[in-house]
Amino acid sequence: MGLQWTPAVLHRQRHGRVQCVLCPFRCSLKDGETGLCGVRRRAGDRMETATFASSVRHWDTVERKPLYHFRPGTPCLTLAAPGCTFACDYCINHRMSQYGREDSVGWDAEPVDPDEVVREAAARSGCVAISYTEPSLALELTVALAESGRAHGVDVVWKSNGFLTPEAVELAAPHVAAVNVDLKTLDEHDHRELTGARPGPVLDALTGLRERGVWVEVSTPLIPSLTAGEETLRPIARALAALDPAIPWHLVRATPAHRRTGHAPTSVAALEAGVRTGHEEGLRYVYVERALGAAGRDTRCHTCRTTVVARDVWALGDILLDHGRCPDCGTAPEGRW
Repeated sequence: MGLQWTPAVLHRQRHGRVQCVLCPFRCSLKDGETGLCGVRRRAGDRMETATFASSVRHWDTVERKPLYHFRPGTPCLTLAAPGCTFACDYCINHRMSQYGREDSVGWDAEPVDPDEVVREAAARSGCVAISYTEPSLALELTVALAESGRAHGVDVVWKSNGFLTPEAVELAAPHVAAVNVDLKTLDEHDHRELTGARPGPVLDALTGLRERGVWVEVSTPLIPSLTAGEETLRPIARALAALDPAIPWHLVRATPAHRRTGHAPTSVAALEAGVRTGHEEGLRYVYVERALGAAGRDTRCHTCRTTVVARDVWALGDILLDHGRCPDCGTAPEGRW
């Protein structure tokens, strides 16, 4: 089915143009123009979106988002509305995310019926995830899914780059139960080289989402020769610890993809060093999905170091909490258990 445009939120009239206020690019558009994301456009005096659609529809687990402290083991019906506000040169999902930016990326999404998606998720006591592309661009779809899901106990979760305006944070927060935000680097030059955008709004958005009650976890890709070193990781760990030492931090092994094909993957030593850096800066929960084995995935009590949640790759192993507390010392680890 071809591209379909539906009414969009978050725009205003400004100096004879319509300005989109969803992301910090704040594109100011003439009639018929499309924003940098490629999936929002001006139509007369309003904005339209092409993201009430999905390129994928499959089941996985909440651990794969990754979300480790939010309803462990919950199955997720995962959607991906094409488009992204970033143009990351290592993106493994560029064939979906870069629609509208790269001519080689075609439209392959199908319209989404929120009520039907929610019914399917509810039948498995699951949630709905928007991932692989940038979910904030599908804010209209998110709201529709969340509103339909409330009566069925179905949450909506995001895997996001966090490049949102304060207006978008305000609108999204009541509808998103949990989000994993990519915080790639705080260095202005490196972030622009990787994504084409500034890092400041990402940190502001994850702060704003947390303040409004959204459960937030953070991922950082360790890209060799760019973001895998201490000079990148320590400032991120320090900034997160200053917000809340209980924010889970996921260190992601970069694999060669897109325009970085041929580059080396992240070394195990770099991942181990990143974990040490996170703990040195005071973070309680630092995770590596696969390269460090079960020890990199398990949640340990930050008081006595007893394992309280054991995980397999992309799946829950066992919840060892006793009424939400460590069975050995009684400490309650932070999360939505």
